[in-house]
Amino acid sequence: MKDCYKTTSPDRYRILNDKAKEMRAKPTEAEDLLWQYLRASRLGVKFRRQHPVGDYIADFVCLEKHLVIELDGKCHEQDKEHDKLRDNELLKLGYRTIRFTNEELFGEIVFVLETIKSNLDE
Repeated sequence: MKDCYKTTSPDRYRILNDKAKEMRAKPTEAEDLLWQYLRASRLGVKFRRQHPVGDYIADFVCLEKHLVIELDGKCHEQDKEHDKLRDNELLKLGYRTIRFTNEELFGEIVFVLETIKSNLDE
């Protein structure tokens, strides 16, 4: 397992990684689309998808830049408080989080990619 679990404790990594594998095997349409732009270091840095960070599974994370990208579907409309808590916990671990709705991704992909790039430069 090398140092793959450096974003969480080894015991939490084992538990979360099983769920993350399931999620990687069945991505949402939005996750699949964004992954086409993030994979293979297309933005100049490596991203991981569905990767454990702390007690959470990040949709996408750039470990080098400590940046988490979350895509919010309809279910997140009622979960704003949970998302805020999660973002604060990730911030305590040193990770900044940027969020996009699925609608933003599908309708404004250029804006989404420019926002990600500018956050990578910070």
